[in-house]
Amino acid sequence: MIEHRFFSGFDSYDIYDEKGNTVFTVEGKLSWGHCLHILNASGTHVGTVQEKVLTFLPKFELYIGQQCVGEIKKELTLLRPRFEVTGCGWQLDGDFLEWDYEIRGQRGEPVAKISKEIFNWTDTYVIDILNPADTLLALMVVLAIDAEKCSRN
Repeated sequence: MIEHRFFSGFDSYDIYDEKGNTVFTVEGKLSWGHCLHILNASGTHVGTVQEKVLTFLPKFELYIGQQCVGEIKKELTLLRPRFEVTGCGWQLDGDFLEWDYEIRGQRGEPVAKISKEIFNWTDTYVIDILNPADTLLALMVVLAIDAEKCSRN
């Protein structure tokens, strides 16, 4: 579960496992566009989501450690949001209200489901990931989607 911190000057999130243990912390850094640093439970930097500015449609670079592993790009659609994640070939399709998303792999296989919980004081998302090896990348995708919504609003 991803929970946005209520009192924070920058983007700041705590990520919990199904038992309520903090597994990641996300800290926003001052930059042009969103720059989100992901720390594991011991405080070690493991990933970054960096918004690319001055693009027609929103784009975010995804880094594991210092290596760029892909990019998430919003596609031009009319009613339902859609994103593409280069580097792994994932596609994301959202619902009309932009609360629920489904991540599918290159062959259309399900990778993860994302749902936004309503009736919370802060933005809270639940991510169901089929393969634990996809956890960090799926987390980065959710952070990019939330940052894109935040930039738009």
